[in-house]
Amino acid sequence: MIERTNDEWLQALSTNDSQLEAALSDLRIILMNGLQRGLLGRVDTSAPEFDTMAEDFIQEALLKILAKKDTFAGHSKFTTWAHKITIHIALTELRRKRWQDNSLEQITEREDGEYTPSYTADPAPQPENQTARNAMLLHINELIENELTDKQRMVMKASIFEGKSTAVVAKQMDMKPNAVYKLLHDARMRLKKQLAEEGLSPTEVLAIFE
Repeated sequence: MIERTNDEWLQALSTNDSQLEAALSDLRIILMNGLQRGLLGRVDTSAPEFDTMAEDFIQEALLKILAKKDTFAGHSKFTTWAHKITIHIALTELRRKRWQDNSLEQITEREDGEYTPSYTADPAPQPENQTARNAMLLHINELIENELTDKQRMVMKASIFEGKSTAVVAKQMDMKPNAVYKLLHDARMRLKKQLAEEGLSPTEVLAIFE
């Protein structure tokens, strides 16, 4: 593992070549070690399911770090800043139990090919909420189909829609895990940008499903 200064971390994570892959790989190891220490006493890090949850936390943290790296002020070590983001994500995810399909991002495919969050299958949904949900889901599906590249769409479907781990997705697509992280990051940024251009924030979109 390469020792890097703050500037070297930022430079490596701003490239699109082997430097980015190497930096993400090293950062993933650092964050995983820090996550295990940071969650001691909060969750059973020796439990079999912890590795799967931790992979999800790290994946989301890496995406957020890539998106927010330009906001790093340099008041601490870059890895310390990255650790704080990872721990915050993990604690938020644990509180909200997002791994139990309580998030808009966790969309599953029905037998008829339509995508819908499992928690919208409320046995007695409010009519006005259901109408808004259905309309937004259709719109998001359109954005995914029309705004993303084929690879971005494939990675998003496998990783987010089907809930497969990054390692499994990478193996299926004959890619490196870091390339999967990058594709997911770019896909989310593209969707977020499109929603923003339409005057919709992620918070407003999620509010429809609450």
